[in-house]
Amino acid sequence: MITQVESDLREARLARDGERVTALAMLLSALKDAEKTGGGTLDDAGAIQVLTRERKKRVEAAESFREGGREEAALKEESELAMIDRYLPAQMAQDEVDAIIAAAIAESGATTVKDLGSVMKLVQPQTAGRADGKAVAAAVRAALGA
Repeated sequence: MITQVESDLREARLARDGERVTALAMLLSALKDAEKTGGGTLDDAGAIQVLTRERKKRVEAAESFREGGREEAALKEESELAMIDRYLPAQMAQDEVDAIIAAAIAESGATTVKDLGSVMKLVQPQTAGRADGKAVAAAVRAALGA
């Protein structure tokens, strides 16, 4: 993943695309920091976690900027968000997520919202990096009748 981002960063620099250079440099920095912290080479699963975390930051920042009336800053964050999305696996369709949730509920024997944790333990590994965690948790709550 780092190699791909470095290659794309080189291309952006050659094309003199300042916005892309800034976003890719930030992304590369986050990936390399995670690699240093982890003490070794970052595998694809680790890279996806870093990208998902960076994606979440951009979504929250865009929302905050919009609430504060700073539309231009929100659009910049969304531009970076779109760039991050290019490196993440394709997002799951809602019906796929619902099927995983139904299977996890059946497997865990969950019946109430109190069983949310046991269902999420089964769902999270299957949806990590491919579905928004908040949306998945909300869908599990809805499926458990909350």
